[in-house]
Amino acid sequence: MDKSILKSEDFYLNPDRQISIIDFNKNYVNNIFQLVNSKALKRLVSLYLENQKHSSPNHLENQGADIYVSTLKAILVDDKPNYSQFDDDEILQSIEDFYSFYRAYLRISVVNLHNSSIVSKEFIDIDEKFNEIVIQLYRTIEEKVQGFKTNTFRQVNAGTNASILTQSIEWDTPAKYNSLKSIQFLNTMMLKPPLMMHTKSNKREGTFTAVDYNPIDHFNGERDEWFCYPALIGESLAFIYFHRDYFVSGLALANLFKLADTSKIAEQKPDLILLFGIKETEGQVSHFHHDTENDIWVGEVPYNDKTTYFGYMKKMCLTLHNLHMIYTDNLPIHGSMVRISFSNGKHKTVVFFGDSGAGKSESIEALQEVADDKINNIETIFDDMGSFSFDENGNIYAQGTETGAFVRLDDLSNSVAFNNMDRGVYLNPELQNARVIIPANIHKRVIEHHNIDMWVYANNYDNEIGLHRFDDINQAKDTFVSGKRKALGTTDEVGMTTTFFSNPFGPVQEPEKTQPIIDKVFDKLFEDNIYVGEIYTHLGNDKSKDSLNESAKELLNELYNN
Repeated sequence: MDKSILKSEDFYLNPDRQISIIDFNKNYVNNIFQLVNSKALKRLVSLYLENQKHSSPNHLENQGADIYVSTLKAILVDDKPNYSQFDDDEILQSIEDFYSFYRAYLRISVVNLHNSSIVSKEFIDIDEKFNEIVIQLYRTIEEKVQGFKTNTFRQVNAGTNASILTQSIEWDTPAKYNSLKSIQFLNTMMLKPPLMMHTKSNKREGTFTAVDYNPIDHFNGERDEWFCYPALIGESLAFIYFHRDYFVSGLALANLFKLADTSKIAEQKPDLILLFGIKETEGQVSHFHHDTENDIWVGEVPYNDKTTYFGYMKKMCLTLHNLHMIYTDNLPIHGSMVRISFSNGKHKTVVFFGDSGAGKSESIEALQEVADDKINNIETIFDDMGSFSFDENGNIYAQGTETGAFVRLDDLSNSVAFNNMDRGVYLNPELQNARVIIPANIHKRVIEHHNIDMWVYANNYDNEIGLHRFDDINQAKDTFVSGKRKALGTTDEVGMTTTFFSNPFGPVQEPEKTQPIIDKVFDKLFEDNIYVGEIYTHLGNDKSKDSLNESAKELLNELYNN
């Protein structure tokens, strides 16, 4: 274990991953005096001073953790002789730096339900009280040293910026998965957005590959080190197990997939299991396996710096779900689906299709920008992945997977950005390919059976402007199946690429099983005279979006008048 990691029964802190976890079940401070006397605070001071050792000229910070904490105590009880040897300005500066040092971490409190309805109702209050104690300690020391009351307050999340309620739940566990039975499920989550989180990686690389062994054979995680986010991905039940050093991704899931409640988990067998943060995988890359005996899709993602990027967790979840869809004769769609309400009373449901960077989300935003007063509302059904299915009468419908959107900050229009700013989970906002995860719709609405009025391919490589409807079913299939696009660098790809059915998360892994479903879907869409076409986004060449706006005008005209 890394020597800089602080690990005890009630407190965990990993400087390399900038994560701190406080277990309120093991220890809880009730006032500032218990906090300043706690072992956790002293360990945190030691780590801070070690971090400052080679750069700080501050006399207080050169004295070590014992004297530093004793000084804080002396200030609290107005014991001037025991801290008068230090300059007041130096004390204030050090306290400010120490406070900022701690708040730079993702800080999570954990409370276990223990089947207590009282805890279930009060865990947020428990966390809020802790935050008040931390900020009270900071302000009390500051005011005592400076000698006057502070008259400008910033009510930040001083102690934690997230809290989780965990629970043990008995589920239908096949024998080979017994190693997972002790891992706690996330029961309830409280985020304090906007959350600004940072990871060591900011781009996803490669695709996920099949292996002939079950990744559960690699799992030997300990109860205190792992958590399970039980997710509803579309209508699939997914148990997403992650190592605590991946809590950035674990928390971000709350804005993307609905957290399944106890009734969905108890005595149930999941469709999907993801093991995220295993120490060793074959070739140190990400894999999946179909456990046909138990009909569970199992994924594994290795513990390393690359996989800290949230895209690995999101896309592996969707890969497992999409494979599950293919094996149940449904067609995974890499795209965005919206229901548009027009001022003339019409409602149209449109699916934008294409691989990352093709211009799916950008087309929707361009449509909003050029709509003037013709559009009353655009409802997002799904933002990145959905599926086409057939009902019992043979009619085709679409449904989504995610309740949120994982979006590049650069691609957000001002209206979308500012309307959702206070609800977002932001990842590496200062870097290229910065992302935000924002809620988009409720799960019940996402999984409804939605009709399809238009399905368009986001073409970011051709020079035409506007909209093109396919008259020839084979030409349409060739365009959608070839999956051409000009990659924009959001993954490790650059330049012109092709991806089977524009979807490297399921169809690429199972093209032979996917193709018959594709044929069936296209046959039905053309039989029902559904608009199947392409919109020219120009995003592979034209960063100004002027051409895209022209294409959006033609799209608006088609939807509004037909």
